[in-house]
Amino acid sequence: MTTKNRKTAPGPRGREALTLLGGGATAYPTDYDPSLLERFENRHPDNDTLVSLHCPEFTTLCPITGQPDFGELRIRYVPDRWLVESKSLKLYLFSFRNHGDFHEDVCNVVMKDLRALLAPKYVEVAGLFRPRGGIAIRPLAVWAPPRGPYAPLAREARARFDAPGS
Repeated sequence: MTTKNRKTAPGPRGREALTLLGGGATAYPTDYDPSLLERFENRHPDNDTLVSLHCPEFTTLCPITGQPDFGELRIRYVPDRWLVESKSLKLYLFSFRNHGDFHEDVCNVVMKDLRALLAPKYVEVAGLFRPRGGIAIRPLAVWAPPRGPYAPLAREARARFDAPGS
């Protein structure tokens, strides 16, 4: 199945396009692969639902040393027409396991991939990476239309994320 067909939801709820959920044996990716992401139709696009996904077992590789980096990704978004299917997100995030990227890049790449897949009203991806060499890196990638109703939420997310104890 092509990426285009996978992302296009033909049915009234888009469930027909989900190829990973309940598909039996799972093939785990060996490198970064955004085509793993799948979506399904939001039954309540008229509601502003804030979806929060906590991914506490995220791993990637340092692009310089090749050593593993461990952390948590926290994804929040307000869907419009589409929602991300969670098993596809899990496999997509797993695809970073053998992929070398800086923490800041990871958060921006995930945010941009979700934005391209879902066209949400708002999206943020926060990284809480374990310390390496005594430094813990905590990047936050946020997107909202600059003059839209979610611009204040983006500003609040940046302030909240950098606040002590957050």
